[in-house]
Amino acid sequence: MTGVEFDPDLAALMREGPVTRIRLPNGDGWAWLVTRHEDVRTVTNDPRLSRRAVVGSDVTRLAPHFIPVDGAVGFEDPPDHTRLRRAVAPAFTTRGVDRLRGRAQAMLDELVNGVLRDGPPADLVARVLAPFPLAVVCELMGVPAGERPRMHEWTSLILSSAEGAERSERARTAMCDYFAGLLGERRGAGGEDVIGLLSTAVTQGEITVAEAVGLALLIQIGGEAVTNNTGNMAYILLTRPDLLDRLRGDPGVRATAVDELLRWIPHRNGVGLCRIATEDLTVGGREIRRGEAVYVSYLAANRDPEVFDDPDGILLDRSPNPHVAFGYGPHYCVGALLARLETELLFSALVDRFPGMRLAGPAEELRWRPGALIRGPEGLPVVW
Repeated sequence: MTGVEFDPDLAALMREGPVTRIRLPNGDGWAWLVTRHEDVRTVTNDPRLSRRAVVGSDVTRLAPHFIPVDGAVGFEDPPDHTRLRRAVAPAFTTRGVDRLRGRAQAMLDELVNGVLRDGPPADLVARVLAPFPLAVVCELMGVPAGERPRMHEWTSLILSSAEGAERSERARTAMCDYFAGLLGERRGAGGEDVIGLLSTAVTQGEITVAEAVGLALLIQIGGEAVTNNTGNMAYILLTRPDLLDRLRGDPGVRATAVDELLRWIPHRNGVGLCRIATEDLTVGGREIRRGEAVYVSYLAANRDPEVFDDPDGILLDRSPNPHVAFGYGPHYCVGALLARLETELLFSALVDRFPGMRLAGPAEELRWRPGALIRGPEGLPVVW
């Protein structure tokens, strides 16, 4: 499966029904997969389906390892989940994200100016789409600029199923050790960045050091998902010049275009983290027993024909657009506002500052990240 092709296995499961049985490459047993928009929102917002119950269970899964460390917000349920997210919430409010806007724009301008100065050809991924989100998330976290290469390397290993469980685990441990050290250095110092907020929360006894480290890791690796998502979006625009021309000629459509491309692109390979039923319940007409694993597919939900007219088409002015690209319920992506800001800034830079931009070679020669849990192009060579 290459490019932005919709997963054919997922499409087949959608045709079988809204709730189907799956078995993934790692772990034991079977799980349920929920694909309909309404059912996905129900499952992700139902307290009877627990993320916490997954910890310590060798459930069937895509990755050879679990990415979050024990106690991380990704594997918690309310009220602990709510307590953990509250510790970093100020960094992800509208005010917190707006605080970063000027700095983010300046970092992006510096990258784009460098590309324009050097001239074509240029690899958009290497020159802009990879370093920009990394710089922004490190700025948000309070990670020094000199540590960005290490953060990127660790993140790539953690999110790859091709490197093996041992290398991924070593990278996760190294990142956790780094954040534990940084939290120790900042203890009691406070600040508006994520490490400052976590340090304050630890000092005040609101969260433990282990919980703070888990949160820091999850936010750091999640921040680089923007690279792959915008890489997918840029690929679509570069291979669909009609869409690119529309964005250039009608700037007013850009806000809805971001949402539409977020709905349409393949954010991941396979499915994400599962939940365990803590009691018997019914979803989509199927009986799910206590102790059974349940996955949802946000990708499938975003193509639900009962919710989206022409779900496989790209309608840049689609409105309303109730996509679930950032998830739903208590585990809705904490960094959604930040990801949207970065995407909008990148959109404007690519559309406005690179007139005549096109792929430097045939689209079919592009390579896509092998074994990555989050899909995206390895590179996007362009000329303008």
